[in-house]
Amino acid sequence: MRIGLLGTGRIGSFHAGVLARHPAVEALVVADPDPARAAAVADRTGARAVATATEVFDAGVDAVVITSATSAHAELIGRAARAGLPAFCEKPVALDLAGTLGALRAAERAHSVLQLGFMRRFDAGYAAARAAVRGGALGRLHTVRAVTSDPAPPPAAYLPLSGGLFRDCLVHDFDMVRWVTGREVARVYATGSDAGPAMFRAAGDVDTAAALLTLDDGTLVTATATRCNGAGYDVRMELAGERDQIAVGLDDRTPLTSAEPRSPGTPARPWPGFLERFGPAYEAELDAFVRLVRGEAANPCDGREALHALRVAEACEVSRRERRPVELTEIPSA
Repeated sequence: MRIGLLGTGRIGSFHAGVLARHPAVEALVVADPDPARAAAVADRTGARAVATATEVFDAGVDAVVITSATSAHAELIGRAARAGLPAFCEKPVALDLAGTLGALRAAERAHSVLQLGFMRRFDAGYAAARAAVRGGALGRLHTVRAVTSDPAPPPAAYLPLSGGLFRDCLVHDFDMVRWVTGREVARVYATGSDAGPAMFRAAGDVDTAAALLTLDDGTLVTATATRCNGAGYDVRMELAGERDQIAVGLDDRTPLTSAEPRSPGTPARPWPGFLERFGPAYEAELDAFVRLVRGEAANPCDGREALHALRVAEACEVSRRERRPVELTEIPSA
């Protein structure tokens, strides 16, 4: 199989290494607006670097992996659909609903394959939590607590391009809430704080956010995120039911110190970032894409799944801005 990779930034470089090692991938063609960056990735992985996305599409590839800047995702999804090529795209499809819906319609009209990169679906802890909830091990689920905390803010130039904390970070938690519980979000109430670095205020974003979600069966979910968690990269989910409760992401690398006298103390090697924490999940999702293209597996996360999570993020932005609860029915879905 020949794969084209569009974008060789941090996540694109990581994906290039994974694809180059995959036994079913015979050739990898990479492109980036920064030719030197693409060349460096090609040298490291044995891929072939070309100058433009057009050259990737013209290289006779069997599928494309889109890891470009978010602003280019929707256009590249459309190009892949028109070319009849299966596409894997890192989230999000686009930064707004209109762009997302347009790209999804293009893929659906062409009957083309589109897998979205929500890597937590391939994490062992989240998969175990899903099995426990769906299998009834917790009893009736009543409370979910989700946390995503970055160890340090991104570069200031990234913020206006990110879509904001709800769309960029918490969208993963919104996807996990749906995937783990099997329920839909019915209502949100969200707020945020820009009391940290001034660059967040300049971008109209927040550095810390919290959302209360009510699911369609009455389960209550709190989802929090921050860009300023100096202890390390902290991603967890706690699920409490009438029979039992479990936690995802709680191990000897969780950047959390207990104040109790008999606690194990501060972790010696807290998670430094998302690639370290979710490295195996990223590899598993690309393996799933290769198997999907080969006709060996179903699509584990199609574009409509990404739309559901984005609609929750959009509702949270409306709630934060207007300081009111927002029903998901207020957010367009088609």
